[in-house]
Amino acid sequence: MESGGIVKSLCDKYQRSVRLSEEESKTDPDSEPFRSKYSARELLNEIKGLLGQLEEGREEQPCNPYPADSPTGVLAVRLAVIELQLGVNHTETEELSAGEEHLVNSARLLEPYRLSQEAVSAYLQAQNNLGILWSGRGEIQVAQTYLESAESLYIQYMKQIGKPPLELHEHFMAREEQYTEQERFKRFEKVYTHTLYYLAQVYKHLEFIEKSAQYCHATLKRQLEFTTFNPVEWATNAATLSQYYLPEQLYMESRHCLAAANVILRQTDHIVPGESADETEQERLDLIGRRKAEIARCWIKYCLNLLQDATKKLEDNIGELDADRQCDLKAQRTTEDKEGERKKAVLFGSSDIYDSILAAEEKVACTYPLDFEEARELFLVGQHYVNEAKHYFQLDGHATDYIEILQDHSALFKVLAFFEEDYERRCKMHKRRIDMLEPVCNDLNPLYYLLICRQLQFELADTFYEMMDLKIAIGNKLEELDCHTIKKINLLALSAIKYYEMFLDSLKSPDKKVPERLEEDVVRPALVAKFHIARLYGKLITADGKKQLENMQTSLEYYSFLVEYCDKNEDAIKVVETELELSKEMATLLPTKMERLRVKLASFR
Repeated sequence: MESGGIVKSLCDKYQRSVRLSEEESKTDPDSEPFRSKYSARELLNEIKGLLGQLEEGREEQPCNPYPADSPTGVLAVRLAVIELQLGVNHTETEELSAGEEHLVNSARLLEPYRLSQEAVSAYLQAQNNLGILWSGRGEIQVAQTYLESAESLYIQYMKQIGKPPLELHEHFMAREEQYTEQERFKRFEKVYTHTLYYLAQVYKHLEFIEKSAQYCHATLKRQLEFTTFNPVEWATNAATLSQYYLPEQLYMESRHCLAAANVILRQTDHIVPGESADETEQERLDLIGRRKAEIARCWIKYCLNLLQDATKKLEDNIGELDADRQCDLKAQRTTEDKEGERKKAVLFGSSDIYDSILAAEEKVACTYPLDFEEARELFLVGQHYVNEAKHYFQLDGHATDYIEILQDHSALFKVLAFFEEDYERRCKMHKRRIDMLEPVCNDLNPLYYLLICRQLQFELADTFYEMMDLKIAIGNKLEELDCHTIKKINLLALSAIKYYEMFLDSLKSPDKKVPERLEEDVVRPALVAKFHIARLYGKLITADGKKQLENMQTSLEYYSFLVEYCDKNEDAIKVVETELELSKEMATLLPTKMERLRVKLASFR
């Protein structure tokens, strides 16, 4: 039998190694980042040596495998625990090959006892760590094998045994210090939660998006159930999961995740669990501020996607609201029990947390808005979160993030305008978009923000174009266009042309020439810009016949450019089929119209 002195020595060394690795290492100086880890490793190797001596002193047993609670089994499992800790230690000190060797040794020693209460938790952790190690090497499918093996073992153990297993550290604890069954169960479930978390990452890397979302949800749900989570991380992960549901149009599920993120993040008013000892209060507040802003951005996307999907259901073939379809969709709405609908939805939390989540959910719709009032309510929620996100992501210091939030704010106004029947009010909404985007666009340096500048230029051009069309529609209701309306239409048209030209100029080579072949990602926007400029010159209103002829000539040149480009680059045809067809038609009609105007002008001389 092992002497009490040796056992106590083993336990003392082990517990000292754990303190070094898990606590004291956090305060290691930058000049020696692994000092405590190396000290812990020395102790682990000493323990390994002592266990080896004990093993040599045992008589050979008649069969294998031995029960995990037999003397030989106890030694093997203890040795495997040390190998596991050494594997983790080497991995954390960036010595992956040595780490892999120890982890493989641990799994090999535990294999005969993997379904026992003494060994199953350690075996699961060995598989988890091998999965993490191979994932870090970029060998995702190898990582998948280890992690799926861990998942299968957990399921098998719970089905066949089901009793709370020994926790890793208990193999080096006095009996009176060991955990209760309730604590063992909680710690074992935490190990399995890690398995699911790592599998979620692996499936994401393998682009099994639906499966990744399922495992992410299972992880978050278990973390709440066993209260083993950092509120900031949990809320961020829940908000991230909400974004998976958006393209699937699962808005109830997405809203539930976001509401849960808000509820859990409120816990950060208290001390965040797991924060490092040297973390300052300001750093903690900055992290929370950033995460709140990131979650706010997820809410913005939720509102924007729901509004945009609603417009797709409601628009007619020219992009306007179809009143008949609107009536049909309203009639189709049912008063189904929400609990029945929720069967497909993700659910988080205990009864207390769940009640808070439900209360947060009720403030935001998850059904498609079908009229202006419903759209406005959703718009206001999105705008609230725009302001919250901008509070952290400011132009000075977070330029790219700030501008993306601004673009989303503009998109919210655009989609709200779709529901507005009054053209004058719709114009004002588009004017708000211009007022927020134009100053930023003009102040940005294209040298550093070329892509963003192009996006803003194109959006501004489209917005001016849309406002011009609205002003023309308003003017058509008048008996006669007045000078003010004509001036406004022309000004809007010229502003649209200006920004389309700025966009096209950004595509030119350093010698100011348009490339013979445009990059694939800009072919459509460039040709659409040319097409729109051609139409805009045709929309300009002037009583001067000579100026009208000049505008028609310019319009013809832009239409002809699009036609000639597609003749030379046939692969561009499929991305501008409609515009190309209309350009060919106009390129044929315009010369005749221009000739008639010349004849008319000549007759007045």
